[in-house]
Amino acid sequence: MCQLEAVKSRKVIITGSLGLIGFEATQFFLDKGDTVIGIDNDLRGKIFKIKTQYGRKLKKLKEKFPKTYLHYDCDITEKQKINEIFKKNGKELFSVIHTAAQTSHDWAQKDPPLDFSINAFATLELLEAFKKYAADATFIFTSTNKVYGDSVNYLPLKEYKKRYDIPVQNKYYQGIPESYSIDQSMHSLFGVSKISADLLVQEYGRYFNLKTGVFRLGVVSGGGQSASLYQGFLSYLIEQHFKSDGILVVGYKGKQVRDIIHARDVIAAFYEYARKPKSGEVFNMGGGRGNSVSILEILDKLETLAGKKAKINYIDVARKGDHIWWISDTDKFKKSYPSWRINYTIDDIISDIYKSYDLSGKV
Repeated sequence: MCQLEAVKSRKVIITGSLGLIGFEATQFFLDKGDTVIGIDNDLRGKIFKIKTQYGRKLKKLKEKFPKTYLHYDCDITEKQKINEIFKKNGKELFSVIHTAAQTSHDWAQKDPPLDFSINAFATLELLEAFKKYAADATFIFTSTNKVYGDSVNYLPLKEYKKRYDIPVQNKYYQGIPESYSIDQSMHSLFGVSKISADLLVQEYGRYFNLKTGVFRLGVVSGGGQSASLYQGFLSYLIEQHFKSDGILVVGYKGKQVRDIIHARDVIAAFYEYARKPKSGEVFNMGGGRGNSVSILEILDKLETLAGKKAKINYIDVARKGDHIWWISDTDKFKKSYPSWRINYTIDDIISDIYKSYDLSGKV
């Protein structure tokens, strides 16, 4: 984790400032004495029809940082409003951290035009405003491992008792690198809209020589995420385990593998990049082999932690384009920024989520 150091107060624009990653970023920069311009309209709650922590988080920030947290309750697709925000603050900006998105693999198929509008067109308008008003700052984009599509499912995966995995001798055993092809595979419509934005951020960096960075994220989690079956599966598993309502597991017998990273470790990586940016760079970012875990392995951990076994309901048909196995290779980022490291283990992350549910009184 990056240590806090004394720096001159700066401005940071964070889209999705009250979401999981955005809120961690917001708190990180506010704690450093910076001014955060937050853009968030609780789209996730509206789309998924779930109760989020939007109001509680906003109240907390306004009470603790009344002068340095400036909130805009607007949609990132509102071009005129976005331009006004950048025009007003652009010259003093240190960084733009773009985390706002339609984040669900499943939901995207219900309304592909809206998904594309939010994830791709809005990112284009943000880049235009960034280029026009804040070209000296950095632009950090939260992309996704879904850009690689489902071709990883055709690696030599072997089925074990609790998980799928690839042989130790396979060159991808430690994870998928940035050089892995994104072509000739099924990505999901969500993956396609994020690929479009991903490439735009790269191109604005390389073509216009702007300091733009793309982080292709796997599963990001931590306390404070509002659980949904559609997105945020670890929080969903923990909440359902708490409630004893039964847990729905979709596809692959619960043996699908993900590498999980805490949002705070992601923000630490963002800050390293923001201090020493590269134009149009791409990094895979996740928990790596050490934080890789299957759903069945997570449920075993929850059973030990809670002292009770969960009821599991299996759906045999997997989601289209879903990964059977995913581990991110983060070596490229580690070599570029050697002081960065993973601080939160999978057990730390599960414990953090458990505590956040208990303390918030949500369940």
